[in-house]
Amino acid sequence: MLPAHWMLPVGGEAAADLLAAVSALGGARPERPEDAPLPRLGPVLREAADRLEHGAGFALLRGLAADRFTLETAAAALLTVAAHLGAALPQDADGALVAPPGGAAGRLFAEPADAVAMFCLRALPEGEAMLLHSAASLHNELLRRDRAALAALHAPLPHRRAGAAEAAPLMMPVFGTTGGAFVGRYDRAALLDARLDPAQVAAVAALDAAAAAPGQALAIPLRAGDLLVLNPHLVWRRGSAASNGGDPRLLGVWLSTRTSRALPESFRAVFGETAAGARRGGAPSGPGMVGG
Repeated sequence: MLPAHWMLPVGGEAAADLLAAVSALGGARPERPEDAPLPRLGPVLREAADRLEHGAGFALLRGLAADRFTLETAAAALLTVAAHLGAALPQDADGALVAPPGGAAGRLFAEPADAVAMFCLRALPEGEAMLLHSAASLHNELLRRDRAALAALHAPLPHRRAGAAEAAPLMMPVFGTTGGAFVGRYDRAALLDARLDPAQVAAVAALDAAAAAPGQALAIPLRAGDLLVLNPHLVWRRGSAASNGGDPRLLGVWLSTRTSRALPESFRAVFGETAAGARRGGAPSGPGMVGG
């Protein structure tokens, strides 16, 4: 996929927009776009939101001049972006809205959100990149190569619940459709391997093998000042060590978006709501899937 399909160049004026909005807020958290106007960056964010649902499922805004942001103003800037795209969601039981990206290193991961925005404060180390996988591309690869595996992944698979190791598992498929719209959700670390039957074990192995094939992942070597937004229903990322202790390279925010697609009913256990455009997702307040 050519960068022109997913990159949206921005520059110093966009960074100035964000910093001016953060300053005007004085520490308050915006809830709506009108709470933090972004006259230059706002239209670009609207274009990115459209691409999340109707394009590649992600967009990279490049050129926000990270050196103009402190850790505190970068977090406030992410919450301002969140207000323009939807509503920020808690990422843990304490209600943190901004945090370094999670996900088990090396494993595919999908946040329990309609969108994720990640702000790169320092470039990733030489040779490292953000690895993104198209759920639809992996689905179609299995359609060509292993229809039995694909059928198993359209059926419910057992996932573990947060804080309830002995409870009955959550049963959710990896792939589904609602109202004709495709949805994929794969949090590899949340699958209960011990409860998978032989057909499910084979299906998960086939999906992992397809994802590991050359050319399946898009590797983006993030630069300082990059703002990456993605739709976890369509694009999965591979977990990595993208932060360094108390000096994170990346900060992220989870979002419930106003333009989201409907989800399969089986996703209710994680998202709470499944209707298109509903406020949903985030870290569970009750028993829910580990890691989302």
